[in-house]
Amino acid sequence: MKRLLFIALAAGCMFRFNARADEGMWMPVFIESIYGDMKEMGLKLSPEEIYSINQSSLKDAIAIFGRGCTGELISDQGLLLTNHHCGYGRIQAHSSIDHDYLSNGFWAESMKDELPNPGLTATFLIRIEDVTGRVLEKLNANMSESDRYEAIAEVSGVIEKESTGNTHYNASVRTFYGGNEFYLFVYETYTDVRLVGAPPSAIGKFGADTDNWMWPRHTGDFSLFRIYTGKDGKPAEYSEDNIPMKPRRHLPVSLEGVEKGDFAMILGYPGSTERYLTSFGVRMALDITNQTIVSIRDKKLKIMMEDMRASDGIRIKYASKYARTSNYWKYYIGQTKGLKRLDVYEKKLQLEEEFLNWTESDPERKTRYGEALVLIEDAYNTLSQYEMVGIYLREAITRGSEILDFAAAFSNLKAELEKKDADQEKIDKMVAGLRERSSSHFKDYNAPTDQKLLAAMLEMYYQNVPSAQQPGWLKSTASGYKNDFSAFASDLFKTSCFSDPEKVESLLQKPSAKKIEKDIAYQAVRAFYNFYYEELYPNTGPAFDKLEAGNRLFIRGLRDMMPDRKFYPDANFTMRLTYGQVLDYFPADAVHYNYFTTLGGVMEKEDPSNWEFVVPDKLKTLFDNRDFGRYGEGDVMKVCFLTNHDITGGNSGSPVINCNGELIGLAFDGNWEAMSGDIAFEPELQRTINVDIRYVLFIIDKYAGAQRLIDEMDIAEKRKMPSEEILEEVSTGTDMEGE
Repeated sequence: MKRLLFIALAAGCMFRFNARADEGMWMPVFIESIYGDMKEMGLKLSPEEIYSINQSSLKDAIAIFGRGCTGELISDQGLLLTNHHCGYGRIQAHSSIDHDYLSNGFWAESMKDELPNPGLTATFLIRIEDVTGRVLEKLNANMSESDRYEAIAEVSGVIEKESTGNTHYNASVRTFYGGNEFYLFVYETYTDVRLVGAPPSAIGKFGADTDNWMWPRHTGDFSLFRIYTGKDGKPAEYSEDNIPMKPRRHLPVSLEGVEKGDFAMILGYPGSTERYLTSFGVRMALDITNQTIVSIRDKKLKIMMEDMRASDGIRIKYASKYARTSNYWKYYIGQTKGLKRLDVYEKKLQLEEEFLNWTESDPERKTRYGEALVLIEDAYNTLSQYEMVGIYLREAITRGSEILDFAAAFSNLKAELEKKDADQEKIDKMVAGLRERSSSHFKDYNAPTDQKLLAAMLEMYYQNVPSAQQPGWLKSTASGYKNDFSAFASDLFKTSCFSDPEKVESLLQKPSAKKIEKDIAYQAVRAFYNFYYEELYPNTGPAFDKLEAGNRLFIRGLRDMMPDRKFYPDANFTMRLTYGQVLDYFPADAVHYNYFTTLGGVMEKEDPSNWEFVVPDKLKTLFDNRDFGRYGEGDVMKVCFLTNHDITGGNSGSPVINCNGELIGLAFDGNWEAMSGDIAFEPELQRTINVDIRYVLFIIDKYAGAQRLIDEMDIAEKRKMPSEEILEEVSTGTDMEGE
């Protein structure tokens, strides 16, 4: 029996003696440096099976989905899986009151019913190349930061052009470790990506804002798309003649499930981290940045939600806008709490004190790195003076009322019209582009809602931004309207041609620089931009230069100070690998969170009076009948599970992969207690929230009845444990004597 128990425990990807959190977003090209740890934890693949440029590898199944998420191929016909919230904008774009795919879900009955998405792309990594030497040889220590930037851009352009030649590939040279290293990334981008299936928001967005960033979680956060190519198999613009992609690699889908301690890894495209941020940056985040963003977004969300609740039409139009705004509204609330709770500022101070002691103890080190923290501190002393106004320009003007940003889009047309030798062909192209933008803009637009947003954003700007940093236009407007910004917004929307699609079309038919110039919405947005970029932004230029130079020295110095430590670069939306385990956690004293949730928890959270927690009748019927098919564990249907992976925004939709290279889940969130993770990884608390792939299959199969999609996947059935095979041999009379 002891031997049978040992064999059973040793099977599969499970049974790790020491649970541990593995910090790091590792570049897959350097997998050899971490492979030993991964293998010790249970990985059964070779390095070449994960990243290779000479043969098919896991990297070939992982895509940049759109402009900010990750997706993975799960069939040999280009079927791509990502998060529901990543596909949400496309689901919303196809929705209307008559076809409310947000509320009802969407499932294409055949490939011909799959919906095209203009502008949506899926991008695959071809290779990574270290070009640090080629870039650094063009730089010298006497360069100004602007000269350094120009030199980097020039040599990077040459490298990128050389790397793609006459192919259809695209390339990018990216900086790492604060500008100390440089790597070339070569990509292949597909432009015909069609919507295949999505559950209703009651499943794909279950819990909405309340549960966002929280555990326990019960969200079926997934959607399905398909990549199409030309008949030659290469990327092509949308055409009815296009064919499903034949990928180099796709992921088999596992029904094995997960247990605590199982090895797991994630490949994806994390967007941005600041792990090398100094105490000065943390202080600015706590004192200015985070709360300013939260306050502005809180106001925008309340205005949008009020109108969304009053009208289904507005709800559909603003669903994606609301979700984008809400996600990082809550993120910054959580990050502030995490930074304070985990004493991140104090920990940064300790590291910097250690760094200073190290540099001061050696004259050569002092010469090389002594000014690093001085430069950074000087930079933040200046930048903190302009941080609030910069946020207000971005959050309240550019991303506030849509009419202002829309009006600003006409600046280039106005400039061309004003030229004595105006190029009519260029004007015609601009008009065509603006006409297309206008169509997209007004499709999901409600002028009364935007009018409320304009009034609220201008009032907040006027009340909260220091008077010396406000444009004269805002002050005179406030004075003229006796601080009644609602009255001003009403007048603007009555008179501006940018508030109405017919007025915009009239302008585009007879473009006039004078008409654009005199428009009140255009005058407003130009007043903000001109004042900021002409009067305020120049004051920050030297500070940004100091910050760049200081950070570069500080990071280089840290690596010299701790030569035995494996340093990983901050995330910058390039492919990274993170590895770890399926794991529970203890968020507070006497509180324990299990590592998985079940469909029973969905039923416990049901609240028909709250749109965030409505449960579809069909899902309730499947649960009541315990009709889980092969996707459940007896009478239990698991929904989500936790791992201790190191991820961030951009990893949304990333595949969670087991030791055999099979898909076991889909990453979609982090946990509330570790929201400071982009700045400081906390191994005891940091968790990744993943939807169990079996719940995804259950929804596709049992809920949606989309069997055709199940049929095209490679399903890895539950493997028998060695003990089960031995017991079968015993039951059939196999001779076991002497064992």
